[in-house]
Amino acid sequence: MEVIKTALDGVLILEPRMFADARGYFFESFSQREFDAKVAPLLGHTVHFVQDNESMSSYGVMRGLHYQRMPYTQSKLVRVVQGAVLDVAVDIRRGSKTFGQHVAVELTADNHRQFFVPRGFAHGFAVLSETAVFQYKCDNFYHPEADGGINIKDESLGIDWRIPLADAILSEKDLKHSCLSDAVLDFDINDKLY
Repeated sequence: MEVIKTALDGVLILEPRMFADARGYFFESFSQREFDAKVAPLLGHTVHFVQDNESMSSYGVMRGLHYQRMPYTQSKLVRVVQGAVLDVAVDIRRGSKTFGQHVAVELTADNHRQFFVPRGFAHGFAVLSETAVFQYKCDNFYHPEADGGINIKDESLGIDWRIPLADAILSEKDLKHSCLSDAVLDFDINDKLY
């Protein structure tokens, strides 16, 4: 597995080692041993995933920008097993020198890339293909009372979602999220999130 750093500290792109021949391909989609050896040193701590989720969406669906408030914050390791999405992480740690900045990466069934979104970041994606099956691992259980979100259409974030916002399909819940400037954020750059 190759680990690629991004402009946001702790947000990482993972590229698995592929084995391909005439029959098709094989790769390890996750190994705790390799994650501990290659990712944990970059983060300064280990991450143990406790929940796996999967969603299927059609073109134009946008999900996010989601996070869980303290003390139930989550890291996510996300990937696409069918189709293509633009996946985005936004720094929501008050006091961070990169507060409000984002990293976007295209995840596809063909490139097999994975995206690690640490605690203290909001996460969302837009479906670029006809359909997409999206899988992600979380290092904390879902707690509905800790739901948080930033409006995916917040222009102050400067995110090019690569689909016209007029064509975007969002849930009622996601449409009601505040912009970053008005969001309820209880993360601080000095908080111990692990």
